[in-house]
Amino acid sequence: MSTTAAEAHLLKGNGTKKRPHEHGGRQFKNKNKKQKIQQKPGKDGSNEDVLLADVLSILKLQDADDPSSKSSSNKEAESVVNLDNLPQETDVMIVELSSTGDGLALLPGLHQVLVVPFTVPGDVARVKIFQQNTDRPFLLTDLLQIKEASPKRDNSLIRCPYFATCSGCQFQMLSYPDQLAHKQRIIEKAYVNFSGLTSDLVPSVNDTIGSPLQYGYRTKLTPHFDGPPGPRRRRNGENPKWSEVPPIGFMKKGMRTTLDIEDCPIGTDAVRKGMKAERQRVADQLDMYKRGATLLLRENTERVSKDTLPTSEQANIIDGSSSEDRADTVVEDRGAYVHRKTCITDNNAISTEYVDDFVFTNPAGAFFQNNNSILPTFISYIRSHILSKDPSLPKITNLVDAYSGSGLFTITLSSLFKRSVGIDIAPSSIDSANRNAKLNNLDPSHASFRAADAAALFSDITFPANEAVVVIDPPRKGCDENFLQQLLRYGPARIVYVSCNVHTQARDVGVLVRGIEGIHDGPTSGGNCYRIESLQGFDFFPQTGHVEGVAVLTKHTS
Repeated sequence: MSTTAAEAHLLKGNGTKKRPHEHGGRQFKNKNKKQKIQQKPGKDGSNEDVLLADVLSILKLQDADDPSSKSSSNKEAESVVNLDNLPQETDVMIVELSSTGDGLALLPGLHQVLVVPFTVPGDVARVKIFQQNTDRPFLLTDLLQIKEASPKRDNSLIRCPYFATCSGCQFQMLSYPDQLAHKQRIIEKAYVNFSGLTSDLVPSVNDTIGSPLQYGYRTKLTPHFDGPPGPRRRRNGENPKWSEVPPIGFMKKGMRTTLDIEDCPIGTDAVRKGMKAERQRVADQLDMYKRGATLLLRENTERVSKDTLPTSEQANIIDGSSSEDRADTVVEDRGAYVHRKTCITDNNAISTEYVDDFVFTNPAGAFFQNNNSILPTFISYIRSHILSKDPSLPKITNLVDAYSGSGLFTITLSSLFKRSVGIDIAPSSIDSANRNAKLNNLDPSHASFRAADAAALFSDITFPANEAVVVIDPPRKGCDENFLQQLLRYGPARIVYVSCNVHTQARDVGVLVRGIEGIHDGPTSGGNCYRIESLQGFDFFPQTGHVEGVAVLTKHTS
């Protein structure tokens, strides 16, 4: 295989024109010489918190392996690093892959870790240390060159010419089994660093379940472009003028600069067609824009029974020569059906998506899971784990979907229960959920949705808690304390916690296991409220550092 642009980028250098190391004129200055280095991550599950936890773990291991390293570096560890005393460029060995997707290397002679993007353990990399805040035990760097490639690195796997410049993907040089193993480790570390639970209360994390598609899986992309240079409005009232078509794409890694991206291989074929068309439309209509904008690219699916198509058209679809495969449409053979895939660019237009035989419609700009290929496996897993297999416990007959959105879980799981109720604080989400329930022929007496006050989410739930399971799928920030208090007071027999941020999930699960003071005699160190039954990762976003987590909890009967 010939060397791709991305491979050359990695091997020959990608950071020489990024940030000059200007001694004496740095952007971030030490506030005072006695300022302490941050030694404990917060609990908000941010990238910096997650990175700091990984860094502190590495430094702790270094101290354990070489006790003299800590004592010899106490002075440096207690105060911020003076960047003027560090080399502009240095060669380092990558020793760990962080949960944020960056490589980590020890800075010789100091109690510090260097964060190096687009690297894997075993790489020897030349890096540049750029100007930044220094009140942390790590320093961010630009990757200049891979001096020696790790056995884990395989640059022939890279499919994107923008890889190692675009901030979207981190792992295209890693084999897929290695990506899945790393994501299992991300979940393990999340529960060590953020749950506050002892190891005996946390079960082993199962092997990560992979995506059927490792490329061409994203059903939604949102490229953007910046406004014209200069002030937004000139003094004489004229709007600023465009001198050229601006870069349209995604952010460069580590920089507030938009990278012009013509194509994104993790998008579905329909989304990639839409991206090409939208780029051309913006170029043609550029004068209509007075400022920058974010573009929406959302896949839409029309399902057509083959029985309704002419015999000749059915034959063309089977041999891949369908006359319906227009410039803006992708036609897929799905057995008894044909899926016509197009790309929607209007946030308020209605998009349609199928999960097995379930159909979901949503405003195109609203949230829905962005990897359709893994959803059938994902839903099947939850269906098989949502009910207890212990015959001695009361039978669970009711479902509460506490962050129901447009009804994905309520609708796909409702056949397992006598009653299913979806709750959301957004009336627009409830409107979509009710519409989807009707499309899937669900009787309102069997599955229903209601908008609820955030302060009283469970107030209208009438069925017994010991016969109920609650599914929660909060945003990345996780659950707030008010919600966790309400959930503990309701006390369902089982909880299924789905999360796109396993670090905030681990934090919240720790609360549910220990309890909250004044509710069920919490908190305790012994975990007397809920027990973690299983932890499972799903790779919704191959080539990136993101992993979806599913935690199943069961209430202690005592």
